Amino acid sequence: MPKFLRARPLQDEAEAKKVHQLARARHAPADWIERARIITLSWDGLGVPAIAAEIGCHEKKVRRWLHRFNADGLDGLGDRPGVGRKRRITEEQRSAIIALARSAPPGRLVRDAAGELSAADEDKPAEWTLDTLTQAAQEAGIEVHRSQVRRILLAEGVRWRHTRSWVTSRDPEFAPKGRPSWSSTPPRRRAPR
Repeated sequence: MPKFLRARPLQDEAEAKKVHQLARARHAPADWIERARIITLSWDGLGVPAIAAEIGCHEKKVRRWLHRFNADGLDGLGDRPGVGRKRRITEEQRSAIIALARSAPPGRLVRDAAGELSAADEDKPAEWTLDTLTQAAQEAGIEVHRSQVRRILLAEGVRWRHTRSWVTSRDPEFAPKGRPSWSSTPPRRRAPR
């Protein structure tokens, strides 16, 4: 025959006040409110099946939270640390990837004092792409994949591509292409109806 399970008796009036306040709260986390209601219904004399029917959950859930409350008290109603999958990379590594994406690529052409274009490292990429960012992060010792780099950058709102659709030059003979004038554009003949 199964043992009749109840919440342990009150240790002090402060604990009872906190549990009752949490059970009646409207602006607390929903899971905490539900767990506190399980405890208060048990204190009111209801059994596990009646509490499960009142709350609208499974009897195993009611038993689990009664056992946790009996063992740990009010602290047992919270989630234990370590719930969910651990992150593969640390916050420092995430910050390093974001800083890398915001930095200038090592292969980008830059004008030196003499006016010549040169790159810090001609073998490195001139533009950041997901593949080049992943490769640079792996060279820095961060074990990361392309999809992780993409998720990190999207979550932080960092752009890894800087596209430019125009060209500028310091060459005195360079003339940007202007709009064609109406006089130089031949009219199109319309087909007769």
